[in-house]
Amino acid sequence: MTWLKTGLALLAFAVFSFQLISYGVAEQPYDPYAEQPLKNPAQENQAQDLMHTLRCLVCQGQSIADSNAAMAADMRAIVRHDIEKGWSPEQVRRWFIDRYGDWVSYKPTWSKRSWPLWILPLVILSGGIFLITRLFKREEKP
Repeated sequence: MTWLKTGLALLAFAVFSFQLISYGVAEQPYDPYAEQPLKNPAQENQAQDLMHTLRCLVCQGQSIADSNAAMAADMRAIVRHDIEKGWSPEQVRRWFIDRYGDWVSYKPTWSKRSWPLWILPLVILSGGIFLITRLFKREEKP
């Protein structure tokens, strides 16, 4: 009989906990800028182009233009707000990079930390060309 009381108490606790959790999870207010295009077509084109170059922080493999995540919707709203205020796409990109790091942008930038990633392929390519020319170089006869 005690195991029945314990089981019922655990069941009641689980149901009560689930109700508290579901009650505490409220949807964020909808921002119309997340999905609604800007009235100015030139600004909307700038915003769309920028959205395709920013990475969704939740999905990580999608741009914010392609992602359905709530975070991507918030990021789209920020892009549209800032473009409408007159910011250039590069200023908006810089704002996101300053807050989330270089990883948020699909367009890599030259920096003190990333220069080896830009130079190393050139060094490897040059070394490969040098080795191939040395291997196939004809021996000159005296």
